[in-house]
Amino acid sequence: MTWGNENQRPDLDGGSEDLKLIPAWSVVLSLIVFAGIQALSFWPHPNQPQMHHGNPVMHVIGSYSWGAALASYVLLIGYISRDVKRRNMSPGIWMLIVLVMPGGIGAVVYFLLRQPMMSRCPSCRTEVASGFHFCPQCQFQMKPVCGQCFRGVHITDVFCVQCGHDLTKDEMPARLRSYSD
Repeated sequence: MTWGNENQRPDLDGGSEDLKLIPAWSVVLSLIVFAGIQALSFWPHPNQPQMHHGNPVMHVIGSYSWGAALASYVLLIGYISRDVKRRNMSPGIWMLIVLVMPGGIGAVVYFLLRQPMMSRCPSCRTEVASGFHFCPQCQFQMKPVCGQCFRGVHITDVFCVQCGHDLTKDEMPARLRSYSD
């Protein structure tokens, strides 16, 4: 199986699949929040003729920092709103927890307690956690493993990174073998 670029491994793609989970409304709202923070920070206030009492550089840094922090939090809420559905969890409850708990604590709780990703076994259609190498119902091999230590390996590996076993000598299913020149 080739991945387009011969030097690219699918597990090292930089998380682009996760970035696609951020909805458009969240991106637009985060830009609005960032711009709003900047506008409020630099807009002249009629009751305060002299707005910059201290260092103007620190005012700019503070304004950008607060804007970036709040915009990032809006992006995080958008990500969680889609990720919670992908993991078959209750979206209403988790969005309430994330929005109500102060200071991003709800988001931390979500990432600590979220369910693992599930996939279906191609052989028996049982829901299996994505990290499983074999189906617990029918023993269908779902991911490549080392024939000596039975730990997970990448299909492009020649030797096991755990025990050093030569993976080319293993009898792994043809659908899991890497294609080499």
